[in-house]
Amino acid sequence: MTNSAPLWSPLTIGPVQLENRVALAPMTRISATEEGLVTDRMVSYYEGYARGGFGLLITEGIYPDTAHGQGYLYQPGIATDEQARAWAPVVEAVHANGAKIFAQLMHAGAQAQGNRYVGATVGPSAVAPKGEQLGFYRGEGPYPVPEEITREQMDEVRDDFVAAALRAQQAGFDGVEIHGANGYLLDQFLTDYLNRRTDEYGGSAQNRVRFPAEVARAVREAVGPETAVGIRISQAKVSDHDHKWAGGEEEAGTIFSTLAATGVDFVHTTEYRAYAPAFEEGGPSLAALAKKHSGLPVIANGHLDDPETAVSMLADGAADVVALGKAALANRDWPRRVREGQELADLDASLFDPVADVKDWELELS
Repeated sequence: MTNSAPLWSPLTIGPVQLENRVALAPMTRISATEEGLVTDRMVSYYEGYARGGFGLLITEGIYPDTAHGQGYLYQPGIATDEQARAWAPVVEAVHANGAKIFAQLMHAGAQAQGNRYVGATVGPSAVAPKGEQLGFYRGEGPYPVPEEITREQMDEVRDDFVAAALRAQQAGFDGVEIHGANGYLLDQFLTDYLNRRTDEYGGSAQNRVRFPAEVARAVREAVGPETAVGIRISQAKVSDHDHKWAGGEEEAGTIFSTLAATGVDFVHTTEYRAYAPAFEEGGPSLAALAKKHSGLPVIANGHLDDPETAVSMLADGAADVVALGKAALANRDWPRRVREGQELADLDASLFDPVADVKDWELELS
């Protein structure tokens, strides 16, 4: 039986003290109202994970503005004071059960497939994401070609991230995570084939990471030292699972060192398999590269369902926290089960049928 002790040691991320090193990964669940307001069902959903022993919960992606940020219909927002107030019961329920919670702020960019505010999408360049929209998030067909975002719009996006972070702070969140992964807007700037800009935001890796870094720095400065700030980074995307950074480890070094210099408190990497080599066979994982080049606490996500694999990420020094997605959906009390040596349940595929929203029976299990 695996010695799971490394999972239960406390950790400090910025100003936040975590009781253990098991986090709930952010997962889109499209269960808000049409207006982007948190529902009682969502309160129960998050409360269940806190009660199940997760030391940290990271919310699903929350859209930060009433313009191009929303990515999915029935996605929660934090673009207005009303939306922010609706999050307060979630925060209170999580805190009442001894866990911490970070709000993930997400601008969908060209990967948006449902937005109640605008019809068009924006991206760093007029290049459509690969693949098809996700049916279980109410999408259909290919992604449209976005409008190339202007410098003025980029300034607005940065300011909207800041305003959303301040609303999250007012709602009581312990921290915010800037979504720079999985093919959404900030990741689109990082991605060579989606970013064909010829200004200082395109071309080299140093240029492509510039806008995500500007957003991270602005948020960090705005919320002050009492709120944790981090950024999520990946190579793969919702619509392109196989993407790799062309510059390999050198590009990874540029990206992670630049983001660390903004003053953020942590980096959250997500890959299909968190422990797999990021580039060449036998090489370090993306999490290990983030750790090496940022010097910050690293949260790692990607097929860490098995306790032995999760522990190995911590024991090897590749990560400081493991974040669970599908394993958490199958086991709302994964930390408690592992700590007590209980059997883990398999994921019920009906959670994604017909759409990947929070189901009534799922709440009964919590």
